[in-house]
Amino acid sequence: MDQITRRKFITNTGIAVAVSGAVAASTAKSQEVRQGFDETDTVIDPNKVWQRKHDRKIKVGIAGYGVCKFGAAFSFQDHPNVKVVAVTDLIPERCRGLAKACRCEKTYPSLEEMVKDDEIEAIFCATDAPHHAEHCILVMNHGKHAATAVPAVHGSVQQAHQLFETVKKTGLTYMMFETSCYHDALYAMRELYNAGRLGKIMYSEGEYYHYMGKGDVLQTPAGSYKGWRIGLPPQWYPTHSNAYYCGVTGGSFTDVTCLAMPSTLETFGASANAYNNLFATEVALFRTSEGGMSRMAVSWDSPGHGGEMGRVRGEKGTIYDGKFLGLEATALPLKPPLPPTVDTGAHGGSHGHLSNEFIMAILENRKPLVDVTMALNMSVSGVIAHQSAMKDGETLKIPQFVL
Repeated sequence: MDQITRRKFITNTGIAVAVSGAVAASTAKSQEVRQGFDETDTVIDPNKVWQRKHDRKIKVGIAGYGVCKFGAAFSFQDHPNVKVVAVTDLIPERCRGLAKACRCEKTYPSLEEMVKDDEIEAIFCATDAPHHAEHCILVMNHGKHAATAVPAVHGSVQQAHQLFETVKKTGLTYMMFETSCYHDALYAMRELYNAGRLGKIMYSEGEYYHYMGKGDVLQTPAGSYKGWRIGLPPQWYPTHSNAYYCGVTGGSFTDVTCLAMPSTLETFGASANAYNNLFATEVALFRTSEGGMSRMAVSWDSPGHGGEMGRVRGEKGTIYDGKFLGLEATALPLKPPLPPTVDTGAHGGSHGHLSNEFIMAILENRKPLVDVTMALNMSVSGVIAHQSAMKDGETLKIPQFVL
């Protein structure tokens, strides 16, 4: 097979800055570029080259463009093993924009129509969060592999079980595109954990801070489909933070106590949103499947510092601020190269790695990194955490998903 080096990479110089500094953004800058979509630094291993392993192209459909133009943001259209054959968005203008961005001529007015296309093998659902599970179930019931933006479910444990059973029944590939899993720091944590360099994780922290106050476009009805983001319970969108345990170890959370405080933002209150939700900040303390503890925080409240970030403390060492601290010094593993036509993308340089992982899992007939078990263990734990917050921190058991 031919070897192709990546067109560009960032060298090891300043890796600590790349790992820990990429998550911060000023309020002024966030008004210009959506948080997570700015050109965040990432580090690719300069000593490795991308190797072409497969010649076959997976025929992909993409659903959803939206305010963030998310459907085209993961470089499916640039991957050497992908042909984007159809796209859809409920808003005709956005559908045309998605088709142009993906260099695709075939469009459909809805996902319900696109899933009937027998040419399509896999569909990426970059749709609104309330429909992620429903749309992926629809896709797989039509015999197609499914990928989804986060979270896997929107506040419903029942729907989580339905999604889980659909994946088991169909045997098709399902993957959730959790961006934190390919942050430089989390990638290094996972590699070192799997190599036994961290031991069991005694304690981990994850944070997802995204100000959704006055002026935030995603808090307007036009900014999120039917205004689903308005007043959203923070722990219903927990995967960016929960990945800093689940995405490191492949484990889960078994119990949770979650505290919150009423928000002063105008979109939160008993009658201010469709969720009757008061809370814009929720901080959960989880018991992990290893017996350790995790503090996972999600907040929409405070302007200024924002992003997706975390750290882990293991029996043999700690990863904090982009550095490994332990008995034996070690360099942080660097992410592997992508096909030269595929950009690493935004959200910490994760986009290209997520689409590549999904396509490779299909071609190699293997489980993807964020499979249905990891996706649901990340997502449902947040649903239960919000229930705990509504009960003033009562400790609650979390359903477990294991294949």
